[in-house]
Amino acid sequence: MIDLRSDTVTLPTPAMREAIARAELGDDVYGEDPTVNRLERVAADLMGKEAAMLVPSGTMANLAAMLTHCPRGTKAFLGAAAHTYVYEGGGAAALGGIVMTPIANNADGELDLEQLHEELERPADPHFAPPALIALENTHNLCAGAAIELSHMAAVAEAARRHAVPIHLDGARIFNAALALETDVKSLASYADSVSFCLSKGLACPIGSLLCGSAEFIGRARRIRKALGGGMRQAGIIAGAGLVALETMVDRLAEDHQNARALAQGLGLVAGINVRPVKRRTNMVVFEVEGGAAEAAKFVAALRERDVLVGARGPATFRAVTHYGITREQIDRAVAAASEAAAEAFGDS
Repeated sequence: MIDLRSDTVTLPTPAMREAIARAELGDDVYGEDPTVNRLERVAADLMGKEAAMLVPSGTMANLAAMLTHCPRGTKAFLGAAAHTYVYEGGGAAALGGIVMTPIANNADGELDLEQLHEELERPADPHFAPPALIALENTHNLCAGAAIELSHMAAVAEAARRHAVPIHLDGARIFNAALALETDVKSLASYADSVSFCLSKGLACPIGSLLCGSAEFIGRARRIRKALGGGMRQAGIIAGAGLVALETMVDRLAEDHQNARALAQGLGLVAGINVRPVKRRTNMVVFEVEGGAAEAAKFVAALRERDVLVGARGPATFRAVTHYGITREQIDRAVAAASEAAAEAFGDS
């Protein structure tokens, strides 16, 4: 099976499994797990921050960040297509009383700066929730995995500084973004006061994310993590795999990007499939199937019969994600399967 639904379906490498088995352990809630402590130091250094905190998931990392930055009844600005806004269960609003205020995203994932400025420049007034946070996402999941340009992040950071509002960066796939932008993760993270990133996507760990920021910020976030049920004990088994990922899996992301470009090019040649263009493609390919939901359902069923899985983004819109375990040969097989499936689905239309 060629599983292109997400890079979350990756399995740990043999070196990760070995690190899990051999990790030196302690109670992380007491701050006594040496492997977790090492991972947090490495992560903070990579992001150019003072401290870091290991959590089970990217959703918890983003939620802990928002709850730490934002008092109840304050406002957080984030993209209308942001993962935190669309896919994380409304946790910041439900658990933190935060007014999540969407700002339009353009096709490249950038925030509408004019709308953001208008929101930030509202006068202080008891009618309005006061602004407490701007949240960015890089790469941008719902915008076909687009890497957000540093110039845009700089523009948002300038607006944030002018209004004394902190920035949180959902950097779930920040290493993919840095690769596509030909920069390093520290440069991307420099525009944000806090940043989260996932170990369990392109880096292929079985679990885990990091939240990074100032020592004072992370100190407060640890209490939030505990309240959310994220205080793990001998978490070195997670951290051990994370250390291997940061040491061995970052450079190989280039293979995923190459495979995604090949997949996009191949699917673009299939009649009835329209591939969404991306200025800086990373490891995602979003495409639409012509003809409507019925033809799309036939197409996906025909793909599955040929041992290829893709993720649904709508009735006729799909996402394919390249990742560790997917080879160029499998990409070629997936394109051939898509061509056959399209002919089968659209043959009578």
